Amino acid sequence: MTEMFEQYLVQIEESLEKSCPRPNSGSLTTPVEESMRYSLLLGGKRIRPVMVLAFCQLCGGDPQRALPFACAVEMVHTYSLIHDDLPCMDDDDLRRGKPTNHKVYGEAMALLAGDGLLTKAFETALAFEGPSADSVRGAKVLAQCAGASGMVGGQCIDLDSEGKEVDLPLLREMDEGKTVALISAACQMGCIAAGAGEEVLEKARHYAEGVGMAFQIRDDILDVLGDAQTLGKNVGMDSVRDKRNYVSLLGVEESQKLVDDFTAQAENALNDFSGDTSFLRDLARSLATREK
Repeated sequence: MTEMFEQYLVQIEESLEKSCPRPNSGSLTTPVEESMRYSLLLGGKRIRPVMVLAFCQLCGGDPQRALPFACAVEMVHTYSLIHDDLPCMDDDDLRRGKPTNHKVYGEAMALLAGDGLLTKAFETALAFEGPSADSVRGAKVLAQCAGASGMVGGQCIDLDSEGKEVDLPLLREMDEGKTVALISAACQMGCIAAGAGEEVLEKARHYAEGVGMAFQIRDDILDVLGDAQTLGKNVGMDSVRDKRNYVSLLGVEESQKLVDDFTAQAENALNDFSGDTSFLRDLARSLATREK
């Protein structure tokens, strides 16, 4: 898996750099463009754009052609992190091992950088060079998964739940929004880039649900057991903010069992694909045991 992941990563990093070039010297918009580039090119696992390329290849498409979709998903993800770190949200000062955007550029510019990346994402997605109908399909999926019925809605539940008792069904609904939705967008957009139909997208959504839930629960575990240097972000923050998560409700051992169960769901969803699913299976397993 490592070799293919690295190949995908090189393509993604090059495309992100091209999609968000350095601003012209002396431009009045330089501050916001630099702020956008700072967070977008800061690194990270790039799991979501990798999934775009992997599903495109699995469905018989050319991953190179799916790069606009991959970059668009990563732009939305990065904007969400910038806003999530703001004082009015989670008020964090460390992201990907570096100071958060607002610590470098100030709160107002960080807000604008997030707005800029969100809108740039759709400009980028619509630059997809395949059939125009598929370009629109991809942008529509991204909009649905990133909005109030997806990621934004999940964050709304997250904020509203601080300091309150939360049960497992509500926690599941929250995480399906704030984490699963964008992973689902990535998987579906990869299929769309290959020209796949709705039946295939449904299979991709099942994989995304399993991987996304496993990813979030593993994140909850690492918030308790991990360390900031390895993770590149502060730990123990859910406890500080009086937020409930899977570990606080079930404990570490039961939470990891859920991670394994959701990972198995993701792998089972791949059984219905006719192509080589080994990369996506290995990716799901690696995320279930990740340390950062």
